[in-house]
Amino acid sequence: MATDAASAHSSERAVIVIVGEEELLVERAVTAVVQGMPQPAGGAESVTGVHDVHAAELSAGELSTLTAPSLFGADCVVIVRGAQDANAAVVTELGQLAAAMPEGVTLVVTHTGGPKSKPLLTALMKAAASRIDCPTIRRFGERMDFLRAELARSGRKADDSGLRALIDAVGTDLRDLASACDQLSSDTTGVINAQVVARYWRGRAEATGFSVADRALEGNLAEALAQLRWALEVGTAPVLITSALARGIRTLGQVGTARGKGSDALAAELGMPSWKVDKVRQQLRGWSASGLARAHSAVAQADAEVKGEGASAGYALERAVRVIVASRSPER
Repeated sequence: MATDAASAHSSERAVIVIVGEEELLVERAVTAVVQGMPQPAGGAESVTGVHDVHAAELSAGELSTLTAPSLFGADCVVIVRGAQDANAAVVTELGQLAAAMPEGVTLVVTHTGGPKSKPLLTALMKAAASRIDCPTIRRFGERMDFLRAELARSGRKADDSGLRALIDAVGTDLRDLASACDQLSSDTTGVINAQVVARYWRGRAEATGFSVADRALEGNLAEALAQLRWALEVGTAPVLITSALARGIRTLGQVGTARGKGSDALAAELGMPSWKVDKVRQQLRGWSASGLARAHSAVAQADAEVKGEGASAGYALERAVRVIVASRSPER
């Protein structure tokens, strides 16, 4: 686990680089580094100070101020988040700082790992930085493993049906999934299965954005609208519904253009379970490329409106659902 590595490395290196795009995992790694720092003796005045800043908000010279010796002689940790967004002057300063770290200062840098500002990563590693990787979780099986690990932290277990129901109910965002695991661990007993998840959410497992998307993409207007109204009633964020609609349309396009491949091969390529590929192929009946384009445009408009450009998120979503259903040709 990245957090375990963070604790081990925090006492070994003055420069620690945490690389990854998964915000939750990166945040946990940063927390583990800070918590793993040795606390000097001497009372409150000598407790390690923590400076937490975003690289995009730094200007030249600010890092020097943050790493300047304290009047009380206390050690400090400087956390620079999103180093890939730093301007050229700050990138240079970070590299220079890492190469000659002041005594008593630990520098923690987070970076998405992409090509943006990649030379900075190279410079930090040349400065003998300790690197902690937080790999992106993309595949369905990886999310299942993540849920198992989250539940294990609380001494709980779930069967495969429970894990699938949890993903259906909550979505794929790791922060939301982790929160859901905490809630289930605190409020339920025994092995967590699909029935436990459905009962706990009192209908949310059946009325999430994904359920709305499924009914709309299948051409079932009445059921899609009913699911939409119930999802909004139980507190599902409108942006999660537009996200589910967009993802459903995008998945239809991906599966629809991949002809001649078996379910298992396509599932591995797209990072989803084979049963999901079979389900999407069933939904594809009645859809054309032009229909998908119209549906995608409707969702994009609804997404903009629910994020502040429209007066009513509910109205924007209902209109999008109606356009999606109308864009699907009747089966012959």
